[in-house]
Amino acid sequence: MQLDFHYYATFCAAILAGFSPEEAHATAYADQFVDECSATLLAKIKGPTAAATTQLQSELLNARTDRSGLRDITRIWSSFHFLPADLFAEVGRGGKRYKNKYRLICGPNGPLVADTVRLAKGRGPQAAGIAMHVLSDTWAHRYFAGTPSLVINNTDYHFYELTDDGAEPERQIRFNHNPLGADDPEKGVYTNSLFQTSEKSIMNLGHGRAGHFPDYSYARYRYLPAWGDYREVVKDNPSDYFKAFCQMVFALKYLHGDVPEFAVDTYDEDAVAPYADRIRRIIRERRTDASADWRALGEELSGGEVEEFDILKYQSEYRDADDKQGTFLGRFIAAALAQKKTVADSIGRSGNPLAGFPVGQKKKKARRAGEEAGENE
Repeated sequence: MQLDFHYYATFCAAILAGFSPEEAHATAYADQFVDECSATLLAKIKGPTAAATTQLQSELLNARTDRSGLRDITRIWSSFHFLPADLFAEVGRGGKRYKNKYRLICGPNGPLVADTVRLAKGRGPQAAGIAMHVLSDTWAHRYFAGTPSLVINNTDYHFYELTDDGAEPERQIRFNHNPLGADDPEKGVYTNSLFQTSEKSIMNLGHGRAGHFPDYSYARYRYLPAWGDYREVVKDNPSDYFKAFCQMVFALKYLHGDVPEFAVDTYDEDAVAPYADRIRRIIRERRTDASADWRALGEELSGGEVEEFDILKYQSEYRDADDKQGTFLGRFIAAALAQKKTVADSIGRSGNPLAGFPVGQKKKKARRAGEEAGENE
């Protein structure tokens, strides 16, 4: 997903969930800031780089891909953008390394979604915004994983967009690798990452091999992922994005205190119903940015202006504050660190080493390794 959904659609969902315009703005800002909060930005404002929720292309190009470096990458992308659907998924083939990567495939309504939303309860709009970013991305980034893997994330020439055009109901997507080139929905041309045969190349992270195409709400497509034994998978973003929006409304009502418990696979379609046709039209329109229409809906719902997202808005407040923890970004950083720890620890406790292990497990593994070494002497 992109700014149009993470910021403007989240604002709309928050208003429908009963948030005030001020609360909705703060929640939407935190949601979008997940895509902005890089180690580079944190260093600039003198914040803890461990709280990074994304990585810039320049950072990824210089990232280490040894075991430690890959764990850093996986902790960021699996925690905030590609939340694993099932850490204990049954995998009928492949070795342990393959199974560990397979179990990081993103999808909606998994146990970690519930953990993410419940973690945000009572922690303010920053935590709520982070939770909404993670929740909505489980729908957009479904079938991809937040760890570098050619076998999990690769795409090839068998990648077709499904259209509503009766004369051309589907067409093959053409990918190019020009980072300066703009995606062209009318011609079906999109920019993706370079093919690299290395399993751990950062080019094979997330949906890089499919470019931004999976982030567009109108996208409907079919392709043949290797993890699915080359059986065709069909992805319907218009349906998934509408579900994501309705699920956000329900989750935000829980965070607002109007719903006693959060449950997965639950959608507040009643609250959305008066605007459902309009929202579906916004989602289905073929364009790379629907911000204007989401913003217009948000202004009608709130009765006031929806501010444009400004990445600089809270930076000087944080940088100049004596009490950084009490600032907007200070609270965002605290919520981001909590989310990253929760997800990384869950991955580690499942026996999967790709995001590292919790401190207790590290000590236990080191002790066991020492005992085994003593036995072999």
